[in-house]
Amino acid sequence: MIRPRDSHDLRVLDAKLILSPPGDVRWMHDVFSNSITLIRFEVPASELVIESHVFVEHFPAHAPEFPIREFAENFPFTYSSDQIPDLGRTNECHYPDPERRIFSWVRRFLDGRRPPYPTMDLLVDIMNAIKQQFRYETRHEEGTQTPLETLDRGIGTCRDYALFMIEAVRSLGLAARFVTGYLYDPKVDGALDGMIGASATHAWVQIYLPGAGWVEFDPTNAIIGGANLIRVGVARDPAQALPLRGTYEGSVDDYLGIEVEVKVRSVGIAAA
Repeated sequence: MIRPRDSHDLRVLDAKLILSPPGDVRWMHDVFSNSITLIRFEVPASELVIESHVFVEHFPAHAPEFPIREFAENFPFTYSSDQIPDLGRTNECHYPDPERRIFSWVRRFLDGRRPPYPTMDLLVDIMNAIKQQFRYETRHEEGTQTPLETLDRGIGTCRDYALFMIEAVRSLGLAARFVTGYLYDPKVDGALDGMIGASATHAWVQIYLPGAGWVEFDPTNAIIGGANLIRVGVARDPAQALPLRGTYEGSVDDYLGIEVEVKVRSVGIAAA
């Protein structure tokens, strides 16, 4: 899962895949309409290299340009009856929380506050609290922490942050889904301030707001609206959005590790 999702705000102009050893390549769309590359390698090799070069045009939305419908401007609100079936399980919590600790954590943003509570303000407060409360730490172990693990440890990766925010807003009845992709770091092109998570694949959250649609929230960098975020895949759960997975034949001692390097650069294009 490495090809960006074409959309009105992101257009793939060119894409090239370089494989070593060469392999048989087939493309498909998964259940979420993400582009999936399926590769079968026929020649034995001591090393596998997958190199992807993508050139995209990006037109991100910027906060606060989100025309939320009047009935959803303040929290709580209820999705319309025609939207609920299509949102599916994206507004249901997926991970065990018998003591409702995640709900208690997010509920504190509402306690002691007189209604109405602007929906966007609530989501921004939740996102900022995750960035401020938890410490970012690169982790090479496979998988994503559960939300309770992130809460207990107080540290996590971008995938852990994203999953925690998803479960937090789902506990309030809001629809949210996981996003995997790439992050453009302005520091690469000379800016003073940098972003966290730009040297590997990145992860963030989309939350469905009536009138505005799926809105991007990156709790790792406190980004709203998709600026600097290159969307590759969306899914209900992180396990459904793995950038790379597969199997190999050989000894269990053959596997020595994996290295990932992501470079995202801005290229100015003059208007015609």
